[in-house]
Amino acid sequence: MNDSVNANDLFAKNYFEIFALDVTFEVDAEAIAERHRELQKQYHPDRFASADEAQRRLAMQQTSLLNQAFQTLSDPLLRAQYLLALQGVDMNNDTDTSMDGAFLMAQMELREAIANVPGRDDPLAALDELMNESKHNTKHYMDEFVRLYAADDLMAARDSVRKLQFLFKAQQEITALLEQIEDELL
Repeated sequence: MNDSVNANDLFAKNYFEIFALDVTFEVDAEAIAERHRELQKQYHPDRFASADEAQRRLAMQQTSLLNQAFQTLSDPLLRAQYLLALQGVDMNNDTDTSMDGAFLMAQMELREAIANVPGRDDPLAALDELMNESKHNTKHYMDEFVRLYAADDLMAARDSVRKLQFLFKAQQEITALLEQIEDELL
């Protein structure tokens, strides 16, 4: 794969092509970060400070695209969603409310457990336990996504990604509550 990215065709490439990567879920985070630094040096708007308005605007657009691509490829949930989008799979986040009932019940129980943490004798240990459980489930659904995506079972892979969205949100809630409790303990 060609490592150079021409300014004229940057917008015609997908994020994996921009970063000279194979289109796959498994990526090398360090390679992405290094490639992002290289591309930023090439396209950063400061390099075009003395250029005409059109070139400065193009540099801003290119930098914005590079940052979006970097963020997407660096985040496993966004990367999975992007892989599905490249295959024409719409996540229908706002309109699709169907979901595995057992999974939804487990998520409601997790949310209830998170809400009850402040009343526990050892809230930090409770949060640690909830985070470990959530990370375990996240790994399960990421592995499931990789397997289903590789098997070209895109709708089932989509369902795995939707479950991952719930789990990542729960992890954010756990982290926020952890920070709040730690602040109160100080």
